[in-house]
Amino acid sequence: MTKEKKISLLAGAGMLLCAFIWGFAFVVVKTSLDLVPPIYMMAFRFTIAFFALCAVFFRRLFNMTKETIRCGAVIGVFLFLAYLVQTIGCQYTTAGKNAFLTAVYVILVPFMHFFVSRKQISRYHVGAAFLAFTGIGLLSLQGDKGMNIGDLLTILCGVLFAFQIVFIDKYTQREDPVLLTILQIGFSALFSWILAPVAEGTPGSLTASAPLLISMLYLGLFSTMIAFLLQNVCQKYAHPAAAAVLLSMESVFGVLCSAFFIGERMTPRMLAGCALMFAAILLTETLGDRKDKCKNNV
Repeated sequence: MTKEKKISLLAGAGMLLCAFIWGFAFVVVKTSLDLVPPIYMMAFRFTIAFFALCAVFFRRLFNMTKETIRCGAVIGVFLFLAYLVQTIGCQYTTAGKNAFLTAVYVILVPFMHFFVSRKQISRYHVGAAFLAFTGIGLLSLQGDKGMNIGDLLTILCGVLFAFQIVFIDKYTQREDPVLLTILQIGFSALFSWILAPVAEGTPGSLTASAPLLISMLYLGLFSTMIAFLLQNVCQKYAHPAAAAVLLSMESVFGVLCSAFFIGERMTPRMLAGCALMFAAILLTETLGDRKDKCKNNV
């Protein structure tokens, strides 16, 4: 096995760990929304992650340039807007449709990467994306029909996450991925604190209970700090289309964690969805880096 392939496999493993952390976060968020409003939850988690990252990587902050700040701000805008639109959309649609429609980024990333980088699209990456999207549909959709404003907002969320993934790939080729992580989270925290009082008022009933503190620490340190650090660092060594498929495994881990920790039922249809997701990972990791025999005429 070549050194390049080993690095690629380690990057894939890192993004799977990131997806697992996000998958378990579904359980944490589900049990925390009664304790804190959603935008304040965003503000807390991003703020905790920002200060923790600054403390750990304090020396790197001196290497920050205006260009690094600009790149971090761009990714931060996409990240904040994606979480915001997903939060609003979730109020008007079901959790299953929210999870499924958000995953539209799996389909979009290979094509958006082509338009941004002008690099050839691998048919294996595209095939893996459709497999993953189908698997997420089997996992998430339970007879939900029709389209409403919440569904449209959730699709927009998926588009924003696709932009975030593509621009992380673009910027980490020339900027420090750790600094980009700090900046995108810092900007997301800033935007959340600006919007939260306007959209949700003052959370007068918010009390510093042990469950709330534990939830915010998990979301801040694990689901935000560690997960986004893994995403940014690992994406430097992985194709963005493969990254999208690997990160979309959060839906599988979310279902498994929900079944294990809070007793939600697994159906044969959901198991089939998990199988398709694993097939998508095998396809993108084993064949995704191969070049198609057909030449790209564009």
